[in-house]
Amino acid sequence: MTDGAAPPEPATAPDRPTSGTDPAAAASRTFSTMDEAFLTAREGAGELILVRHGQQDYPKDGVRDLDRWRDPPLSERGVRQAEAVGRALAARPVDAVFASHLQRAYDTGEAVAAAHGVDVVVDPDLREIGMFQDVPAGRNALEAYGPEVLREAQARFVAVRRWDVYPGSETGAALRRRVVAAVERALAAHPAGRVVVACHGGVINAYLTHVLGLTDQDMFFRPAHASVHRVTFLGERRVIDAVNETAHLVPADELLTF
Repeated sequence: MTDGAAPPEPATAPDRPTSGTDPAAAASRTFSTMDEAFLTAREGAGELILVRHGQQDYPKDGVRDLDRWRDPPLSERGVRQAEAVGRALAARPVDAVFASHLQRAYDTGEAVAAAHGVDVVVDPDLREIGMFQDVPAGRNALEAYGPEVLREAQARFVAVRRWDVYPGSETGAALRRRVVAAVERALAAHPAGRVVVACHGGVINAYLTHVLGLTDQDMFFRPAHASVHRVTFLGERRVIDAVNETAHLVPADELLTF
């Protein structure tokens, strides 16, 4: 430093108040930045609510027809769970309800739609992961592949949480492609709206892993039956706001199941 020149002003972060700046104004700029980044209180933003179906009632008679295992109805507890999530989502308007064609998801969607006077829109692309797709009619997976193959597949799934470890399974990438396309169609039809999608645990994971950019696993968490998952959307932007909301499932010792 020469000639008695003053040192340069120190650099500041964009939202850090500098000398002579009103701290309140600087704080306002900071919160506006966060609002924009996470779409909080953002005019024109919509809300996507992903709802997992209530508990299903799997066949108990040793049925050999895989279709009855793929599309079981809600159990008695599942009906109560669907009613509970319907009540939980009744307080604020819902613009549209979408669901897969599988009975457990459709009936859960109906429980939500009833409070809002809307029809459930069925999209088969919201169906659950397709597993054991090459099993011949009249046989089950145990007969088709053998116990050792299935035990090994189960152990691999525990380790990597990827669908393609199972024989005859749709891949996680294929699941994500159809699920993301279906959800985005629903959002495009209701920009700035409140959209409910009643679907499945694998489907919820497929969409949220897409939003998060996860590619190393197909399931990163386990959604509870009739749980709620919220995503704010605006244009091409998607922000996850909540995952696995279950406070509406009361009493929990009766209605909180996986």
